[in-house]
Amino acid sequence: GTGSMKTWCLCQICTCGSDYRPYEIDKQPRHAPEEYKPKQGVIDLGTTYKRDFNSYKVQPVVIIRPPERQQVKKGKLDTVPTYKDDYRAWDIQKSELFKPQQTYYPPTVRFGNSTTFQDDYVPREIKPRQSCKPSPAVERSTIPFSCNTSHRLDYVPHRPEFNLARPKDSYKPPDQPLEDLTTHRCDFQGLVGETAKICRPAHTKVAQDAPFEGSTEFRDSFQAWALPAPQVQKALEYVPPAGTMQLQSTSHLDYVPHQATRVLPIRPASRRRNHNFPFQGKSTTKQDFPAWESCRQGLIKQEPQIPSPSGKFDGLSTFRSHYVPHELIATESCKPADAPLKRSLPFDDITTYSLEYMPKKLETCPASYPSPPGYLFETTNSQGHKFFRKIAPAVKAF
Repeated sequence: GTGSMKTWCLCQICTCGSDYRPYEIDKQPRHAPEEYKPKQGVIDLGTTYKRDFNSYKVQPVVIIRPPERQQVKKGKLDTVPTYKDDYRAWDIQKSELFKPQQTYYPPTVRFGNSTTFQDDYVPREIKPRQSCKPSPAVERSTIPFSCNTSHRLDYVPHRPEFNLARPKDSYKPPDQPLEDLTTHRCDFQGLVGETAKICRPAHTKVAQDAPFEGSTEFRDSFQAWALPAPQVQKALEYVPPAGTMQLQSTSHLDYVPHQATRVLPIRPASRRRNHNFPFQGKSTTKQDFPAWESCRQGLIKQEPQIPSPSGKFDGLSTFRSHYVPHELIATESCKPADAPLKRSLPFDDITTYSLEYMPKKLETCPASYPSPPGYLFETTNSQGHKFFRKIAPAVKAF
């Protein structure tokens, strides 16, 4: 058993385990930062802003609050509104109903006549219809499948005709120059208009009324320069073109009006008849089946057979009255101890599978070859399936 285990462990070494050799990896040196040393002396924290700026006393902004509203004292308001003062109630008389008086009264005798359906109907025995559903069994035909279609039988292949390439016409530029004068250029007159007024409200700046007296770096470095007024380019005077404009198009010149009659709608004549006599809403059903007065049947309640108890409920059940408590005896556990079993003999790992297993060679399917070895080609059917015949091995004579 021990020798077989060692042989099996040696067979598990792969090519990666045999070719790979570990290398010793050296750690890269870590850069140690230099120790910070503060500079000696005092830092000058003064700026030009602190040196040139003079502080001014600024008054707080006045809060614009709405005027305070006096609270109205709560009490009863003895006033008459305009609606009550102007509105007057009128005595309106109730209008009489124009409903016709009911002349129909239901009969008091029960209806006992039979209908024509009950007199003429003769009950007959119902015969089940014969099912036209085909049987689910599949009938296989013995005739071989014919794959010829009308397209394969009637199709006649023709040789396609080649279309001759048409030579491209060379571009010939026109002799006359292009007239690029548009109606916008002809009719447009450049007129000088007034500039639009700004509708923006005036900006009210909350600041001190007294002007700022002092010099700043911006005032000293940037002096005001006199700027010349902007020059307005004058538009050219419009000169209308000479001659009259032709407003006729090719459609107006070539159109010839024709006198055509309006097509009448193809609509069938109305077959509706106007009847002046009133509609008779009576039928045999209304005459033979008058409405009967029906009353709703009340609920049928059964009287309780068991009388309700009158005394006080004890709350003692049969289980509580007959139950006798007994002392519980704990059952002994039959579970074996968890101590492992140790043996001096080595473990025998030989199984019937390892003794009787015979490795077999995997054979390649002959259908994967274009011409399988050991088989002879015979025919090809109409569907494109190839049929091969296995070659019998030759027997050598002794």
